[in-house]
Amino acid sequence: MTAIQRPCIATLTALALCVAAATSAQAQATKPPAKRSLKPAAALAAIAALPAATAEQLTAAARAFFGSYACEFGQSVSVSTNAQHAGYIDVHHGKSLWTMKPVLSSTGALRLEDVKGRVLMLQIATKSMLMDTVVGRRLIDDCVHEQQRHAALPTPGQSLGIDPNMAAAAAAPPGLARAAGTDAAGAPAVAAAAGSEAPPTTAQVTPATPR
Repeated sequence: MTAIQRPCIATLTALALCVAAATSAQAQATKPPAKRSLKPAAALAAIAALPAATAEQLTAAARAFFGSYACEFGQSVSVSTNAQHAGYIDVHHGKSLWTMKPVLSSTGALRLEDVKGRVLMLQIATKSMLMDTVVGRRLIDDCVHEQQRHAALPTPGQSLGIDPNMAAAAAAPPGLARAAGTDAAGAPAVAAAAGSEAPPTTAQVTPATPR
């Protein structure tokens, strides 16, 4: 090998090494990062554990109407039991799903409270509604379950709990209430029976003329 060939071979070798290094670096840069596997313990820790339901909560859950609700503007709401936590209820509307805690109020209404504190479903005898408690507005109203629909229908012969005498006394002027046969409390007057006359007073009796 001549003195002229040696520098050329060295230059070619160095050039090849540079090309190989650049190719390796480019391959490392374009290689997708390895996927990190989520350990089961971390996955379980990401899900907040709900506290066990109390006896009052279980009683309230039993008062909920489960199934489909027909709401305003052709919308619908579905209510079902939570599969993982006894005493909790899932409310589904559109693409949203809330896990709720049932609470029975002193008025008899059932409150389904979102465990994240965002949404409230209020159930009364004849309808239900969904409310956003953060912004203070209704999400959807006039949601009626089949049982609520039956509760809204009047039963034949069912009384509305209104006393007709008290209603007439309340509607009439105070001076006419007594004339209509009711006292100030609205109860029927006892002193005068229908069709009877008051006995004549002493001043009205004319003594007989002796013959």
